[in-house]
Amino acid sequence: MPKFFLINLLLTFCLLLAVVGCKTYSDEDKSTFDQKIESYIQKHHLKGFKQSDSGLYYHIIEEGDGEYIKLTDDVTFTYEGKLLNGQIFDGQNKRNPVKFNVSALIEGWKETMLYLKKGGEAKIIVPPQLGYGDYDLEKIPANSILYFTIEVKDVK
Repeated sequence: MPKFFLINLLLTFCLLLAVVGCKTYSDEDKSTFDQKIESYIQKHHLKGFKQSDSGLYYHIIEEGDGEYIKLTDDVTFTYEGKLLNGQIFDGQNKRNPVKFNVSALIEGWKETMLYLKKGGEAKIIVPPQLGYGDYDLEKIPANSILYFTIEVKDVK
């Protein structure tokens, strides 16, 4: 299949997830996710992580140059995603940049992009309510906490 078709298919899937929505999580659920994330950060001696009001844990390694990314921007970036057990579910794109409109990304990514500029780099830990929620995807179990490294290559 042509690369353009695959990217459009992925974009359509992401938009479908955003439109359909996912499970509403209770405060108790969110607290449990926070405890798991904080335990992971301590166990792996991760430094520089902050928690946003939404529940996203983020560490901006490099803010980048120019203007901050906006929701309407198209962003070209590389990334690697893994579960908290260390299993990499998507590392191919660490070498091959992908391009998306920020508004089409999962909530945790949208928020992160707004903290960055062209050339920016971040590590984020995304709780399920800001990720894929209770969807059971091929390599991502339902209600997974996700750990990403992101490098912004271009913004238009």
